[in-house]
Amino acid sequence: MRNDEAFAAYVRARWTAMVRSLVLLGCAPHEAEDVVQTALARCYTSWDRVQRASDVDAYVYRTLLNTWASSRRRRWWGERPTEEVPNDASADGAGTSDLRLTLVRALTDLSTEHRQVLVLRYVADLSEAQVAAALDIPAGTVKSRIARAIARIDREELRKATS
Repeated sequence: MRNDEAFAAYVRARWTAMVRSLVLLGCAPHEAEDVVQTALARCYTSWDRVQRASDVDAYVYRTLLNTWASSRRRRWWGERPTEEVPNDASADGAGTSDLRLTLVRALTDLSTEHRQVLVLRYVADLSEAQVAAALDIPAGTVKSRIARAIARIDREELRKATS
């Protein structure tokens, strides 16, 4: 029962950030929730091993990114259309804020690699080492991708301001 409590505490603490991270990587909010749930189910089945990892967050985010990549390869999610469309609100209620819209626009212009490092570093609040572990890349690559992504965003903002 102790593992169940530890897992439940982890999920409560990280759910919103994980969903928000996937939304910023390009998932629809409902898709992000499905992917997070699937990834956490995978982690739960081996929670003893996950807890023994040198960095639990990096392990879980690696599982999350792998689950997301696998879901993108599927042709059909098994969803069926309904007559009523549910409200499309984000998990934390920030779905309509100007800041969120600006952030999404800036991230959309970036490559997948640059978007991943920015979201994991600044939205999921992982350290550079954790991002490196989650993406299975060297820490130096994380730093250079962050620098290039920020420089690209700055160039785009400058271009828009002078247009």
